[in-house]
Amino acid sequence: MIIVLKKEADDAVARELLGQIEDFGLQPLHMPGVERTVLGALGDERILQKLHLQNHPMVESVRPVLSKYKLVSRELQPQDSHVQIGPVTIGGKGFTVIAGPCAVESFEQMLETAQKVKAEGAVMLRGGAFKPRTSPYSFQGLGLEGLEILKAVSRETGMPTVSELIDAKDLEAMVEHVSALQIGARNMQNFAMLKAVGETGHPVVLKRGMSATVEELLLAAEYIVSTGNANVVICERGIRTFETATRNTLDLNAVAFIKERSHLPVLVDPSHGTGIRSLVAPMAKAAVACGADGVMVEVHRDPAAALSDAAQSLAPEDFHALMAGLAPFVTAAGRNDLARAAR
Repeated sequence: MIIVLKKEADDAVARELLGQIEDFGLQPLHMPGVERTVLGALGDERILQKLHLQNHPMVESVRPVLSKYKLVSRELQPQDSHVQIGPVTIGGKGFTVIAGPCAVESFEQMLETAQKVKAEGAVMLRGGAFKPRTSPYSFQGLGLEGLEILKAVSRETGMPTVSELIDAKDLEAMVEHVSALQIGARNMQNFAMLKAVGETGHPVVLKRGMSATVEELLLAAEYIVSTGNANVVICERGIRTFETATRNTLDLNAVAFIKERSHLPVLVDPSHGTGIRSLVAPMAKAAVACGADGVMVEVHRDPAAALSDAAQSLAPEDFHALMAGLAPFVTAAGRNDLARAAR
């Protein structure tokens, strides 16, 4: 339920109503605005009706939130959310570029890659310490050693890091070592993990499941936000369809749809979305055009020697070309200019 207060309502009125909502065992939300203060009440609709908040003299209107995903919906919060990850803000006017290898292989590999992508304008570093692989014989990541490498490289370069959590038992170590937690496609509907991650308050990049609908993705985000952690970034990384020309089908219309329905920032991962190196740049440009708040791309110092996802990883020179090509699209979209960083 959304409760809009009258212009003359002061903080004392808001506190009074929030107290009433909480006394009924409901979850109160306080969203002060420039012209109006908006309150929210989440819980059993039968209890909500008993509050009769519409009768309060300082209440202008009361209406239900119709979306299943209430906290992440624009019905409850019309303005865009900004998520702070270290010195980086995702959302708003900025266009965020996150880059790095699929897997952490060594300190030297990560440091060299980080320095090169930072020089081109990337502001965050990605890298998997734990790798969920389809085959049990594929490289599974360095584990804790990989996390320590990420932390050391972050300290050396000043770049915040994001890495995927694949097992809840590693959550404490992940929070200690990386700036943001990534929930990958395979765990998007691991609801126990989503709640545990939410309770840490740590920033989260939530990737869409390979067969998930947009509604399921937003409800997964709702699990995290409902714990009190609003630091959630959605990531479209492609879905599985009947098409086999590419690794996945990058669903860019989902980006525009999510931006219309939710206030959360949205990233696009064209590396996993296509699985083909030559398609990463054009799909990154398309991500800018459809309203994404940034992209996450895989960059390896030597893709031919990469232990994971070699076919989709960009070499440093490819990343340079990507950033130079993105700059006019970012400018045309009215976002921060990447031209200086790409030179």
